[in-house]
Amino acid sequence: MVKLHELKPAPGSRKDRKRVGRGTGSGHGKTAGRGHKGQKSRSGGSKGPGFEGGQMPLQRRLPKRGFTNPFRREFAEVNVGTLARFDPGSEVTPELLAEHRVVRKSVSPVKILGSGELDRPLTVRAHAFSAQAVRKIEAAGGKVEVIGE
Repeated sequence: MVKLHELKPAPGSRKDRKRVGRGTGSGHGKTAGRGHKGQKSRSGGSKGPGFEGGQMPLQRRLPKRGFTNPFRREFAEVNVGTLARFDPGSEVTPELLAEHRVVRKSVSPVKILGSGELDRPLTVRAHAFSAQAVRKIEAAGGKVEVIGE
């Protein structure tokens, strides 16, 4: 059996890195493997991402469309059917949902959506509810409480 202190990498699997620009005797001196003159021989001499050899690049050929709302509120969405895992009569909060790994810990406000079925009365506290979710929770004998940010 091999002991921990006897472990070695396979022969030939470890190579020293190429040290360029360290004298002519190294074989990678003077121009350091970059050849003579030309764009790629110079520092900073690389074409940026999206460069197409002088042709009008794709991101400039395509029309600009749409609008991104900087004030958009992103919600962590939880379906009513997911709430069926909690005990009847319990209070479901964003903290409890995070504890059960239904949503990620306090990343964004929680919104309850109406997909799925609920068969137990729960007090659900969240930042927002869909109309169908409110109907289903109240039909099951539960209560809905909207909390602020």
